Amino acid sequence: MLSRRLIRVKVMQILYALNRQGNTDLQEAEKLMAHSVGKSQDLYNLILQLPVALRHLAAKRIEIGKTKLRPTAADLNPNMRFAQNRLILQIEENEELNKAIETTGNTWAADESLIKTIYSKMTHSDLYERYMNSDEDSFEADRGFVIKFLCKELPKMSFFFQAIELKNVYWNDESEFMISMAAKTLKEFDGQNGADVKLMPLYKDDDDVQFTRNLLRHSITELPNTLELIKKFSKNWDADRVALMDILLIDMAIAEMTTMVNIPIKVTLNEYIEISKFYSTDKSNIYINGILEKIVRQLVEDKRISEAQLF
Repeated sequence: MLSRRLIRVKVMQILYALNRQGNTDLQEAEKLMAHSVGKSQDLYNLILQLPVALRHLAAKRIEIGKTKLRPTAADLNPNMRFAQNRLILQIEENEELNKAIETTGNTWAADESLIKTIYSKMTHSDLYERYMNSDEDSFEADRGFVIKFLCKELPKMSFFFQAIELKNVYWNDESEFMISMAAKTLKEFDGQNGADVKLMPLYKDDDDVQFTRNLLRHSITELPNTLELIKKFSKNWDADRVALMDILLIDMAIAEMTTMVNIPIKVTLNEYIEISKFYSTDKSNIYINGILEKIVRQLVEDKRISEAQLF
């Protein structure tokens, strides 16, 4: 489930936090990494539960409407399409998701106000109106609405992302990615197998597990050498003038290039330059690109990377 880009960002965040504390303990870094990826799983599970929380609210409001002293025709004969959405009912039955909820206790139960606000935005959307009034009444239509809501309507709700960030500091950079992973999972539901649909594992395969471990470990052990290389290739170098984030991104790039020979150097360089655009200073990408070009030539000369990796 975790993309290589997200893994790199998580390693960067852990290295940054530890270096700010003056801590380079490998065991502590690995402990923090395990915690961080675990929180990613929690967020993924929580997003899968969001349609369920919205459906429960819809069903509750329908029942309240029926018990009014003077119910309207709409109260007595409500449109039940969303409240009986077949996909959402299957999500509620999913065994793996229910086990995760039982284990972590991670639900929307304490976020009633947030769920009401999301529900209000959803029910006032054109997507919702078309869905509720459509002549097509099928599992495919139900599934299509939920996936479109998650991918197209939810990302418009900035308050949702603000609330997510407040719930957990580890979630401030990955909400949209986890929404896309949840939507991808929901495409596997077909109307018959809801309870048995497998949720996405944290890592796509063992290669990604090894990638994470190597990147974290070698970035920590490589840092002293990285500082020497930066000093060598930075004109008028001054430690106080180079942002810590830039140093760490250069360090991670070196660790990746020298230990993961199956990843082309160009891919590695592009990844860290792009990450720097979001997480460091305005001109960091230019600085990092220039320094890494010089460092790559040095690493080839030192035979720490092969020329074949350049292509």
